[in-house]
Amino acid sequence: MSDVVYDLREVRRARYAVAAVFAVHGAVTGSFATRVPWVQDHASLSAGQLGFALAFTAFGASCSMPLAGRISHRFGSRTALRGLIAFWTLSLILPSLAPNLLTLCLSMFVYGASAGMADVAMNALGVEVERMLGKSIMSGLHGMWSAGALVGSAAGTLAAHLGADARLHFALAAVTLTLLGVLACRWVLDLQPAEDEEPPPRFALPPRSALLIGAVGFCAVFAEGASLDWSAVYLRDRLETSAGLAAACTTGFMLTMAVARLVGDAVVNRFGAVRTVRAGGALAVAGGLLIVVAGHPAVAMAGFALMGLGIAVVVPLCFAAAGHSGPNPSQAIAGVATITYTSGLVAPSLIGGVAQATSLTVSFVLVTVLACGLAAFAGVLRSGERNRTEIGRPKAAVPEPRP
Repeated sequence: MSDVVYDLREVRRARYAVAAVFAVHGAVTGSFATRVPWVQDHASLSAGQLGFALAFTAFGASCSMPLAGRISHRFGSRTALRGLIAFWTLSLILPSLAPNLLTLCLSMFVYGASAGMADVAMNALGVEVERMLGKSIMSGLHGMWSAGALVGSAAGTLAAHLGADARLHFALAAVTLTLLGVLACRWVLDLQPAEDEEPPPRFALPPRSALLIGAVGFCAVFAEGASLDWSAVYLRDRLETSAGLAAACTTGFMLTMAVARLVGDAVVNRFGAVRTVRAGGALAVAGGLLIVVAGHPAVAMAGFALMGLGIAVVVPLCFAAAGHSGPNPSQAIAGVATITYTSGLVAPSLIGGVAQATSLTVSFVLVTVLACGLAAFAGVLRSGERNRTEIGRPKAAVPEPRP
């Protein structure tokens, strides 16, 4: 990156701007999730066909993520993020227009590709701002993503309750979120490559530094995906609760994660990334054990809440560690994101397969075992913890403003 000195006030303003972009990104996801039944009915799909189409989201994201670094290198971080976030928000319209399986698969591929590229670009910018401030901010940024997802899902729930056509709902949401996202990008840092800096490859395997970090993220996202998609089913089928109470368990899990991420930076700044993830792993394992042995809905709900609390900050810290682990933050973040997206794709189907062969209880034994990996391998995040304090880099010198 070019040798640019940023005023501390600019960096702080950029932090809030990136946080707004994270919220916009999450709001798109929340908006779509609430209208999946409408999309399924509109395209006349069976449950199996819908699952097949939704898999193209992760496929598109995995294919496109390495391109984000190249785009940021070509256009600069601000212009790249502005274009990619607009691409993501406007892609929300596509699934509602798909009349059959083929067009929905294509729509979900584009939807996932735009999501992945915007994800990498905004996380890379977040890592740079974090480096300049010399303290953890990534957990809070991902907390804003969760908050945005909750707002988007609330608006989507209202639209579904009113019987609104998803084409109209998605179009209004896309236009609104595009305007908000593009406006927020006005204040993000405009990082430009140095004249002699080589552009990152268009496509590349995850760098070695990202593999172990990605493995930690894999464990966390596996637990997250399993809990989000199966917590309500677990309460309904195993503990015979009402549909309303089962749904409340999933909502409680999401709220726990959102709140934990919003306050997570204070914990990370006080205790460090490694100790925070180790403690989180212990909480997740305790939550998993409660879920497995639960004989009452309240016990299972407490277990899912502990699970959410334990894994909430792991993925933000993995992205931060990846961004600090080498000379090309975007490429490392893309590598970690690809691994975690794969986990999010694998988890729901694997949990279902294990449940079909054995029981849903055994499925969450697997989740609990993987949660042990958070505590066991948290040490790989130490490089990000160490490099975050390097505030004196030429491109990131952040002097206090003089009166």
